[in-house]
Parts: sequence; structure tokens; C-alpha cells
Amino acid sequence: MAFWGCEEEQDTTPPVDKWWEDYLDYQYLDLGGSNLTGDFPPEIGDMTNLIELALYNNELTGSIPPEIGNLTNLTYLNLYDNQLTGPIPPEIENMTNLTYLSLGSNQLTGSIPAELWNMTQMNYLYLNYTELTGSIPPEVGNMTNMIDFILHNNRFTGEIPSEIGSMTNLELLYLRENQLSGSLPPEIGDLTNLTYLSLGSNQLAGSIPPEIGNMTSLLGLNLYNNQLTGEIPSEIWDMTNLVALNL
Repeated sequence: MAFWGCEEEQDTTPPVDKWWEDYLDYQYLDLGGSNLTGDFPPEIGDMTNLIELALYNNELTGSIPPEIGNLTNLTYLNLYDNQLTGPIPPEIENMTNLTYLSLGSNQLTGSIPAELWNMTQMNYLYLNYTELTGSIPPEVGNMTNMIDFILHNNRFTGEIPSEIGSMTNLELLYLRENQLSGSLPPEIGDLTNLTYLSLGSNQLAGSIPPEIGNMTSLLGLNLYNNQLTGEIPSEIWDMTNLVALNL
């Protein structure tokens, strides 16, 4: 745990002005819930020794600076629950060791940069509760090491690409409360390690593919509030591990 202040007063309130200057040589920095304010400093890019950076649950504003791409040793980046705005910088691709990225609960805009889909080492991606737009491209199939893919409560449009079936290590897939359309691709049944599938409150149409029954590890299935038609496939009733079903 990091502390600030002088011995006399034992002040543990983090200084807002240039707070990062005390940590330039750190490898692991967790300042979550530290009441940090002000714009996200581009000087963060000078902290090139960082392996893990957690600044969640603060009041940081402004955009994520492109200098963040200088943190090429970073494996863990958590900026969840701040007041960050603007796009996700494409320079994020330079963080080739990053396996965990959480930018949710911010006011981020624009589409997910194409460069992110080249980060095939990624295991955990949390971009929920932002204002991101655009579509989920076929390149999502590159993310074969992904375990948690969390994009719910955004403004994504377009169809769920069939290439999503290549993400065979997925355990959590949350795309609910977007504006996704089209039908559910049968390739979704290839996600045999999936435990929770949440696609509710979109504009999905057509029938539920019977291949969904291949997801034998599924505990929760949420397809409510779409325009799905046809009968419930009998394969669903053979999914004996299901504990939550919302159609």
C-alpha cells in the first residue's frame, strides 16, 4: 500500500498535482479508489517499468493519451470507473504483453480501434458501460486466447460475426444492451467453454440456432428482449448445467 504526506500530520490523501512523479520507477502501481482527479497525465508513458497499473474508481478526466502505448511491459491495465472521454488510442497495440484491459464505466466514444484486434495475447477485455459505437468486426476471431469478452451497455451495431466461434477459450460473453442485429451465427455453438452468454436487449432476429446446445458448460443464457422467432430448440432442454435461462 502506498502512503503520502509528512510524518507530523500522517496525511494519506494523494496529491492531485503531478501525483505520478513519485512512482516513475514502480513495476506495480495500484491507486484504485484514491480520489485522483484531473486529466489523465501523458507522463504516464514515462513509467516504462510498469507491469501492472490500476487507477480504477477515481475521477480522472480527459482522454487516454497515446503515450500509454509506451508501457510495453504492461500486462494489466485497469482504468475502470473514471470520467475518461474520447476514443481508445490505437497506440494501445504497442502493449504487446497486455493480457488484462478494463476501460469500462467511462464516457469513451468512437469505435474500438482496429489495432486492438491484433492483440491476440489478450485474456480479459472489459469495455462495458461506455459510449462506444461501431461494429464487432470479423477480426474478433483473432482473439483466440480471450476468456472474458465484456462489451455490454454500449452502442454497438451490426451483426455478431461468425468468426466469434473461433474464440474457443471464452468463458464469459456479455454483449447485452447494444444495438446488434442480424441472426445468431450457428458458430456460437463452438464456444464449448462458455459459462455465461448474455445477448439480451439487442435487435437480434431469426431463430435460436440448435448448435447452442453444444455449449455444455453454459450456466446462464440470456437472450431476452430481442426479435427472435421460431421455436425454442429442443437442444436447450438438454443443457443440464443451466441454472439461469432468460428468453
